[in-house]
Amino acid sequence: MSDPHADQPVAAAGSPLGRGTGVVVLAHGRHAAPANILELASRLDRPAWTYLAPAAAGRTWYPLSFMAPIPDNEPYLSSALAAIGRVVDAAVGAGVAPSRIVLMGFSQGACLTCEFAVRHPRRYGGVVAFTGGAIGPPGTTWPARGDFAATPVFLGCSDIDPHVPLARVNETAALFANMGAAVDTRIYPGMGHLVNDDEIGAAQAILDRAG
Repeated sequence: MSDPHADQPVAAAGSPLGRGTGVVVLAHGRHAAPANILELASRLDRPAWTYLAPAAAGRTWYPLSFMAPIPDNEPYLSSALAAIGRVVDAAVGAGVAPSRIVLMGFSQGACLTCEFAVRHPRRYGGVVAFTGGAIGPPGTTWPARGDFAATPVFLGCSDIDPHVPLARVNETAALFANMGAAVDTRIYPGMGHLVNDDEIGAAQAILDRAG
């Protein structure tokens, strides 16, 4: 199966596509579903935005850790990136400027969000990664090609997260900064694998600026 996520649905919340303030593309975590990540829409409390959440086949975007060798996560990783791309393209096709599109994800979805943005840099409304980082094994060097043109990027994570090493969060922050993004990195001592209220506040600020 070369494109395992190709036929998965996209869940929606908030304003209808093309009629809202902008679009938030939400990528759910491992063993989760769009309904889980759409819970963030109510916490963000910005109902004028359109929230689009694609589903991963089998509730998982790619089978192994985001720090496994990239070929070991194929073809799922490429299919997952394509799924995010289709949602972004649908938003643009509905008349939404990229500067009013915010890419957002949690955990595995945050890693997917970071990787998609790095591979497709442009001036977005924002990039928000709740507990995640760019994808690749230790020692990966990402080509910093393209310009985010001061896109606001938020990276939030615990200092002891069992899935996302702090070093990778810092590497990802440096990568985004090198590509012209305005990066806000917040590390929370002892936080569990969750999205806290401070992170929600940071995301709300990005939406308010983009809108």
